[in-house]
Amino acid sequence: MEDTSQDDYRRQLAEFWQIPSGARILEVGCGQGDMTSVLAESAGHIADLSYGAPQTLGKATDLIRSGPLGHKIDFRFNCDILQEGAFAGESYDYGVMAHCSWYFSSEEVLRSVFRKLPEFCSHLCFAEWDLEPYTIDQVPHYLAVLIQGQVESFKTSSHANVRTPFSCKTVERLLAENGWSTAQICLPDTTELQDANWEIDACLKNSLREANELGVPPRLYSLLETQVDLIRNLKESGRITPLGSFALRAT
Repeated sequence: MEDTSQDDYRRQLAEFWQIPSGARILEVGCGQGDMTSVLAESAGHIADLSYGAPQTLGKATDLIRSGPLGHKIDFRFNCDILQEGAFAGESYDYGVMAHCSWYFSSEEVLRSVFRKLPEFCSHLCFAEWDLEPYTIDQVPHYLAVLIQGQVESFKTSSHANVRTPFSCKTVERLLAENGWSTAQICLPDTTELQDANWEIDACLKNSLREANELGVPPRLYSLLETQVDLIRNLKESGRITPLGSFALRAT
């Protein structure tokens, strides 16, 4: 049976955002197009066509282009919204950032995007994982994210899914510092999503190896080992549910 959990979740976001029919949308960090397909409008994108699994971005976007919504979507590959002249002279009704901010290399990059977006749009629809766990079953996902973020801080470049985890409060602060007013926040249902398992598996497979290769300080490595052991024990107990998420509208 086909898993529709990602599409169902993104429909929750679209329903909350209430973007009017016919709106022109600039989507930053659209990944493999999960949100793009729901929005069915123009999308900006920063990535390499070979990135992604189980389908690469190239295959995923080709599939979307060939579908009934393809004529409504314009993918911009290897296009950096922060680059001078990018999208020059273009305007959009809404900017959308759906679960892309943790891919950014630093807080300064996210701050720069928030500062740049008003050149193109006056409304922003934003969604991301909520870093705060509310149940013990969410702790493995939480730890997997923190561990990957700690290891990523020692890298000079990366293609990882989790690079800089931001909390909801940090996002709100950065928006306010760059002139955005947050109008409303909702907490979508994430219980059917598989991202917790994906991030936990990636953490268990790669994080300690990468930390060792990067030569992180011994005390930090020991702390990472302790956290990985805790994740492994909780996973073996079967007590895993994904973190929650938050979505907001800002002007």
